[in-house]
Amino acid sequence: MNALISEARKKYHQALLSNGVLTVDNKGIPSNADSSSKLSVNIAKGITDLLMAETHDKAVGQTSGAKFEQINMDSLSSTFPLLQNLRPGKWHIAKLGNRNSIKTSSFSQYEHLEYLNQLTKSDPRLAASMGNDYMVAPDVVIYRELEEDEVINANGRIVDSSICLQSDIRKVCGGLPVLHASISAKWTMRSDRAQNSRTEALGLIRNRKGRLPHIVVVTGEPMPARLVSLALGTGDIDCVYHFALYELVKSVESIQAEDSIELLNILIKGKRLKDISDLPLDLTV
Repeated sequence: MNALISEARKKYHQALLSNGVLTVDNKGIPSNADSSSKLSVNIAKGITDLLMAETHDKAVGQTSGAKFEQINMDSLSSTFPLLQNLRPGKWHIAKLGNRNSIKTSSFSQYEHLEYLNQLTKSDPRLAASMGNDYMVAPDVVIYRELEEDEVINANGRIVDSSICLQSDIRKVCGGLPVLHASISAKWTMRSDRAQNSRTEALGLIRNRKGRLPHIVVVTGEPMPARLVSLALGTGDIDCVYHFALYELVKSVESIQAEDSIELLNILIKGKRLKDISDLPLDLTV
C-alpha cells in the first residue's frame, strides 16, 4: 500500500490531466510551455511525457488557472487535515474568489481591513491616498476554527474566566478564525504576472495584526529561469512548490540544459523550490 501523500500526488497529476489543465496540443506544445521558447517547450514536453499527458487542444488560460486553483485545493483537502498528529485543529481549506463570502478580512489577523475598506468607500480622498494595496485575495487559504474551553482544558484546567481574555485561539473571546496559510496558484509565469504572488505576500506581511500565515506559491512553470525570478530570495514567500519537481529535474537533465540544471540545483539546495508533495508536511510547521 502506497503512502498517503504518494497516492495524493498521483491523483493530483491525474486531475491535472483529466481536467484539461496539463495537455499537449496538435503541434506538440504542452499547455504549461511558452510556445515561443524552444527550451520551455522541450522541458515541458519531458515533464508531460513522464506524466503521460493526452494530446488535445490547449485549455483557455483563464480556465486553466481556475482549474489549477481548484485541484490544488482538493489535493490539500485530502492530505493536510489528516495530519492531526503533527498539527491538530479544526481546519478548513477554501478557494477564494469574488463571489466567495470568505475574504481576507474574515480572519483574525486581517479583520481590520474590512473597516478600512468601508472608510475608503465613503471617502474618495482617503481612497486616493491609501490605494488598495491592503486588499489581498489569495487563491487558496487554510484557516483554523477557534477552540472551545472544553478542548483547551481537555488535559487539565488551563484557562478560566479570569485570564486569556484576548487570545486568538479561544472561541469565548469572540474572535474570527485564524488564517493559517495563503497559497497562490500560478500555472505558468509569463512576463511579470507571477510577481503578483510576491505583491500579495508583501500585503499579507505588512497588513497583518498577529501571527503571519504560511505564504507559498504552487506553479507548473517549466522554465528554471522564470522560477528563479520568484523563488530566489527570502523575506516574502516561504517557498515555491512545483507541481512535478522530480519530473522537471529529469526533463532538464535529459536535454542537458546546463544553465537550467545549475539554476535548479541552486533553488533546490537552497530550499527555495520543492515538490508539491512537500507542501502538506511543510504546512504543519
